Amino acid sequence: MAEPAQDETVDAQEAFSGTKPVEERHRIDETALTRWLEANVEGFGGPLEVRQFKGGQSNPTYQLVTLARKYVLRRKPPGKLLPSAHAVDREFKVISALHPTGFPVARPYGLCTDESVIGTIFYVMDNVEGRILWDGSLPDSTPDERRRIYEAKCKTLAQLHTTDYKAVGLEDFGKAGSYFARQISRWTKQYQLSETMTIPEMNKLIDWLPKTIPPGETTTIVHGDYRLDNMVLHPTEPRVLAVLDWELSTLGDPLGDFTYHLMNWVMGANQRSGLAGLDLPAMGIPTMDEYVALYCKHTGRDGIAHLEWYFAYNMFRLAGILQGIVGRVRDGTAASAHAEANAERVVPLAQAAYAFALKAGMPA
Repeated sequence: MAEPAQDETVDAQEAFSGTKPVEERHRIDETALTRWLEANVEGFGGPLEVRQFKGGQSNPTYQLVTLARKYVLRRKPPGKLLPSAHAVDREFKVISALHPTGFPVARPYGLCTDESVIGTIFYVMDNVEGRILWDGSLPDSTPDERRRIYEAKCKTLAQLHTTDYKAVGLEDFGKAGSYFARQISRWTKQYQLSETMTIPEMNKLIDWLPKTIPPGETTTIVHGDYRLDNMVLHPTEPRVLAVLDWELSTLGDPLGDFTYHLMNWVMGANQRSGLAGLDLPAMGIPTMDEYVALYCKHTGRDGIAHLEWYFAYNMFRLAGILQGIVGRVRDGTAASAHAEANAERVVPLAQAAYAFALKAGMPA
């Protein structure tokens, strides 16, 4: 969701899909990288060609092409960074834990914490071939295909939330409990560190949200940014081959993760992947109630209460994330040429979060 609006969707598929020559500011020492790959990636053999993926505005992401296979490299961006941001080592840890379980993630090959190799830490994983789609209305699919893609997305997220994090060695991947309090605190700090203007709605939410957290938090692995364009679908089948971009993953409450994904149903069709106002039954896309019921079926829940609070929280959180990107533009460390467009989205998101907070009982 941290990308430009739906009115740019036709261009978004082109703008963010595939690779491009490496930007000058993200160039790396290919000789040093090749030496590291030969020493640390099983079966690697040159010569090496390095390309940069068009998508990905937080961590620069590269395609490594050899005669035998393709790999993907994710790195921290160079320059001034916010505390705890761009945690590619955490990404590597979670996909390394999930890959042996059969959960759809790319095969991890190696993590490099030696910044002298290419300037920042990075990891290398398999290049999973398939479809990355950017428009939630799935205009090139039939109604049956749309429903099956949405069912696959829902089932995959439920699979993540029902994975035993202790059994896969992720007990130390985050703290159990108090997830929302910690998240609100984290994104409040990021927003304030990156603040470029006063937004009254954000300041009211900063005060109200931590006092009104719904009861009954549980702890699972959460992705943190689960959305259509953060997964690779099978080239022809409605099947998820790999979930990408685990930068915001941690241990937390699965309802925060699921309702972040669910925001597509309350965001207008003028927002990319927004579904509000579309004729979903005719399109074959589950309604919000159907999607909630499907998630509950896969996770053994009876239902989900306090949706307005969760939407207010998630839009506040997303506004904080986007403000962080705005701050990185200011500081010269944003990894995408499209990052500046996100500045225009912060105020509308804050206002939408405020509107949901009012519905959830916040005093006007």
